[in-house]
Formats: sequence, C-alpha cells, structure tokens
Amino acid sequence: MTIKQDQSKSRGLLYLLFLIVCATAITSCSDDETYADQVKRERSAINAYIADSSVNVISEEQFRSQNYTTDVSKNQFVLFESSGLYMQIVRKGSGKPIASGESARILCRYTERNLMTDSIQASNTISPYYYRYLEVMSVTNNSGTFSGSFEQNTSLMYLFYNSTAIPSGWLAALPYVNIGRYVNDDDEMAKVRLIVPHDLGQQYATSGVYPCLYDITFERGN
Repeated sequence: MTIKQDQSKSRGLLYLLFLIVCATAITSCSDDETYADQVKRERSAINAYIADSSVNVISEEQFRSQNYTTDVSKNQFVLFESSGLYMQIVRKGSGKPIASGESARILCRYTERNLMTDSIQASNTISPYYYRYLEVMSVTNNSGTFSGSFEQNTSLMYLFYNSTAIPSGWLAALPYVNIGRYVNDDDEMAKVRLIVPHDLGQQYATSGVYPCLYDITFERGN
C-alpha cells in the first residue's frame, strides 16, 4: 500500500469517527441553541470534569509561588483566568525551555478527549496503528509568544482535522516546560495535562464549542 493510499484510508476512518462524534453532539443540542447556550454547556462540562476528577484548581499567583509547578499528588491545575485554560505540569522535563528568538522541532505524543461526550477523539499513544504518527511541531518563541504549525506528513492532527494549525492551548504550555531529549537514564520528557476550552482548541472544537482534555508529552527533535 502506498503512503497516499494509507493516508486516504486513515482519513476515512477518522472522518467516520468524527461524524459519529458530531452526530452525538448535534442530537444533544436544540435547533435554537445560541452561542451563549453552547458556551454555558461547555462550562458545565468543564466543571463536571473538575468535580468528578477531584481537580484542585490553583491561581496563577500560587502557581508563581510554586516556581511554576503544579503538585500532581494534589491533582493541582493552574487556571489562566484570561483564557480559561487549565494546566497541570505532570513532568517539567529535562533540558531547557525554548529560548526567546529560538525555533525548534518538538515531537509529541498525545491523547485528545472530548469532555462533552467523554470520548477519545484522537490519540497516537493508544492504538498501535496510529502510534506511528509521531506528532511533530515546528515552533518559534517570539519574545515569549509561541507560534508554529504541525508538520503535515507525520501529523495525526492533520489527518483528523485537515489543518496544520497547532491549538493555542498546546502552545500556551511551552513557556513552562523544558524541551529536551533522552541523553541519560534519568532524563525525562516533559508532560502536561490540559483542559482546553473551544476557542483555544482545534478547529472542530472551536466551531462545535466543546472543550477537550489533552495529555501531551514534548521532546526536542533534531
């Protein structure tokens, strides 16, 4: 099977999954639901996850006082008030952060869960078939603001959503973790858990107004 045929098959499977997710979401919404109603439902889904998972929400001030770390043993997530993003730093990672003015390739493993339907939508960690799709981001730190895109040829996000745009919620985590590689036995990859509201998510989350939970690891590429 050629790469093009393989990608076409993958897109077909992922598109079918997306249609199922969309159908579930659509049937749960009334025809006259407003954007404000959708945002309210999204907020309810986030609050339900926080309550059900015993999430300990901390302020940005406390986050700073803890040297920009979250206590995983207490299930701490920092809430960024201006964006609505929740972040837990599971592992800070070895190496160093991407410096201002620096560009880098970052290798990612992730799982994306729709919090409205409590279902996994995409993952390159669970299925052996999709494990081969190592997510690669090309990013640049512009004075503390990160921008970039997924590399199309290896991107599961591109296969699923037909876009190389990196969700803003992913980029928001980069200032707080080290991006390194395995060199010594005790080295570790950075890992974060994110609750991403629709306006910081991938394009279907944005248009469908639903939040996603992400588990993501970051490793510096060549």
